[in-house]
Amino acid sequence: MDKLQIRGGVPLDGEVRISGAKNAALPILAGALLADGPVTIGNVPHLRDVTTMIELLGRMGASVTIDERMRIEVDPRTTRETFAPYDLVKTMRAAILVLGPLVARYGSADVSLPGGCAIGARPVNIHVAGLQAMGADVHIENGYIKARAGRLKGARIVLETVTVTGTENLMMAATLAEGRTILENAAREPEIADLALFLNSMGAQITGHGTDTIVIDGVETLHGTSYEVLPDRIEAGTYLVAGAITGGRVRARGARSEHLDAVLAKLEEAGASVTRGDGFIEVDMHGRRPQAVDIRTAPHPGFPTDMQAQFAALNTVADGVGTIVETIFENRFMHMLEMRRMGAEIRLEGNTAIIKGVPKLTAAPVMATDLRASASLVLAGLVAEGTTEVERIYHIDRGYECIEEKLQGLGAQIRRVAE
Repeated sequence: MDKLQIRGGVPLDGEVRISGAKNAALPILAGALLADGPVTIGNVPHLRDVTTMIELLGRMGASVTIDERMRIEVDPRTTRETFAPYDLVKTMRAAILVLGPLVARYGSADVSLPGGCAIGARPVNIHVAGLQAMGADVHIENGYIKARAGRLKGARIVLETVTVTGTENLMMAATLAEGRTILENAAREPEIADLALFLNSMGAQITGHGTDTIVIDGVETLHGTSYEVLPDRIEAGTYLVAGAITGGRVRARGARSEHLDAVLAKLEEAGASVTRGDGFIEVDMHGRRPQAVDIRTAPHPGFPTDMQAQFAALNTVADGVGTIVETIFENRFMHMLEMRRMGAEIRLEGNTAIIKGVPKLTAAPVMATDLRASASLVLAGLVAEGTTEVERIYHIDRGYECIEEKLQGLGAQIRRVAE
């Protein structure tokens, strides 16, 4: 297994290109199953979860080709299986996103209950209840969600909790349903709006995406399309925090500032100068030590749970005391225990972390635990005295494309070594 070696103490300076968003690419790839012709998807990040989703589509019989620029063409007309096996779904919870498209397009789906990171229960009952409201016969048997339906019927569905994959699955299913579907208490993430724009480019009739009420008027068929995935706001945020924590300057090329309002506000609070440009965001700390900030995670447009760990790293070396409250996932503070080994002063109380900044961290061997949180250990390594080794970085590789190469381009002393 590979690990990352990071020699800390170098302020980052430069520009980094932001990749396409994994959390938009995965539902869009699943949504390609709805089409009656070839679908071409561009700006897809080269990540393990994307490869897993492509393998899943291939196993179902869809024909998938990839060119040298990571543009992916999916031709769903050869699909013959509506079965998503445990061995693929267990490594990636997002595989549940094929459930809605399969039921809507083929009237049948057998999808294994999901696996993924160890960050708490993500209930599938909302997906199941929504499909049942649209007339599908759904039950859970032997660890699989088994769904059967004729043509789905439009329905008014109130989601009992805000769920991103639940919103996406039901929105995709509703595109081919008979009549109007209204999703209330829908998630508002930019990736959901991106999926809706992709589906609309295939002929779907979706309005209200980006708000908490999404209206879908079902159509008979969806045609092929060509679509570019939006840039990854979490990757952009991570590199901007890397600039801030090292007292440096980082420009994230391709990032969209309107997707990062809550994060940029906190960077400004920490003392950074933030420039929002056309097709870029720049953060400059002018060599200063960051100020501690308080964070409370919330569904979009609140502060994203996927950026909480990066700000925890920032707070460990900031001036003052910062509190982080995690309201989205339980069990998402495992990275804090690793940072303590680097000399961070962190007190945990339930879903709250109280972090007192120290003048400097010291290098230690640490272990990645979940996808986004593990990037925070890399950030901590960038400011630690000595050489930090981050193990189990396959978690990082699930969410960040070539993290060590991009950081090297900003001046970081980081390298990947085989164990």
